[in-house]
Amino acid sequence: MNLDTTQLLAVAAGLGWASGLRLYAVLFLTGMAGFMGWVDLPSGLKLLQSPLMLGASGLMLFVEFFADKIPGVDSLWDLIHTLVRVPAGAALAAAVFGADQASWAMAAALMGGTLAATSHVAKATTRAAVNTSPEPFSNIAMSLLGDSVVPVSLWLSWAHPTVFFVALAIALVVMLGLIWAFAKFLRGIVRRLAGRAPVTDVP
Repeated sequence: MNLDTTQLLAVAAGLGWASGLRLYAVLFLTGMAGFMGWVDLPSGLKLLQSPLMLGASGLMLFVEFFADKIPGVDSLWDLIHTLVRVPAGAALAAAVFGADQASWAMAAALMGGTLAATSHVAKATTRAAVNTSPEPFSNIAMSLLGDSVVPVSLWLSWAHPTVFFVALAIALVVMLGLIWAFAKFLRGIVRRLAGRAPVTDVP
């Protein structure tokens, strides 16, 4: 498959954005797609389809799948991966273009890092707010939603780039709204615990 610039940008954006949600799922699914011959990965991403990389990313995906469904553990996992997901999203996006297209690779890195940061912060903020509820079912439901969104977004970025960009624009608007709303809610909880102000209702 020969990808044009629009398709390459869609793949770079998809990898960056999805990395902020489920980095190891992105690594494993992208590598597996290349290994199985479903897509012809750009040269900068072919490392992902090596058996060693598939084994490592598959193991981490297995760990993350369960860690993300335990209230409290999921927020700790997100906190630890704040330093991992954003640079990884930038690196994956840049790798779509490779060293031969340095200008495009730099632009893709900036885009991928920004998208990864946005989706990561939205995920971490939302899950932290959901964790204030004593029942575990909403937490599990949110985690399963993330599990399903990542493969769908990656597929769209490869197969239907125009549709992907429309969906991404909608997702970004929703995520920015969630960041603002749940950050306000969490600040209210912190103030209440400090005895300074009552908690506002969950938006």
